[in-house]
Amino acid sequence: MFASVGIINFWTWLAGLLFIILLPGPNSLYVLKTGATRGINAGYRAALGVFIGDALLIFLAYLGVASLISASPVLFNSVRYLGVAYLLWLGMKIFHASMVRQKTQDHSSSPPVEAVFSKALVLSLTNPKAILFYVSFFVQFIDYNYPHTWISYSVLALFLETFSFIYLTVLIIGGTVLAKFFQQRKTLTKVANGLFGFLFIGFAVRLATQSA
Repeated sequence: MFASVGIINFWTWLAGLLFIILLPGPNSLYVLKTGATRGINAGYRAALGVFIGDALLIFLAYLGVASLISASPVLFNSVRYLGVAYLLWLGMKIFHASMVRQKTQDHSSSPPVEAVFSKALVLSLTNPKAILFYVSFFVQFIDYNYPHTWISYSVLALFLETFSFIYLTVLIIGGTVLAKFFQQRKTLTKVANGLFGFLFIGFAVRLATQSA
C-alpha cells in the first residue's frame, strides 16, 4: 500500500506514528492547557502552531537540514538547550501566573491576551525529539529510489497532521470540559495550573539531562 508513491512499510509507520502522537509531550500539554484556560478558539490557535511546526520540520527533513542538525553535536545541542530554556521560561511563567498573580486575575472576567500560536510554534520547532523523529523514524519509510520523494513526504505529512488534528481536538474539547469542572473550584484551578507549570519545568529538566 502506497508503494506507488514511494512509501514502504506503511502500516508499521502508521502504528509507530499513533504511538508517538499519543505519547504525552510539551506540545500536547500546552494545547490541553490552552483549551482549558482560554477556550476552544485559543486551543485551535495553539494546535495550528503545532501543525505548522511539524510541517516545517518535515520540510527541513526533506531538505536534509534536520539530518545535518542531528549529525552535528554542536547544532543539535544548541537546539536542545534552546528548547530547555524555552520550556523552563514557559513553565515558570505558568507557575508564576498561577501562584502569584491569581488575585489579580480574580478581578478580571477574561484571562490576559497571550500569543498562543507563536508559543506553540516555538515549542514545536525547539523540540529536538521531534527532529530525531523525522531523521531516525520518518525517513525509514521513504523509498529514495522513487523519483519524486516530495510526494512521499507529503503523503506521510498528511497522515501525521490528520491524526494530530484528531488527537489535539480531543484534548481541546477535553480541556474545555475540565475548565467547566474547575470554574467554581478556584483552589483546584490554582493547583492544576501550578501542576502544568511544574510539568513544563519537568520536561525541561528531562531534556537537559538526557544525552544527545
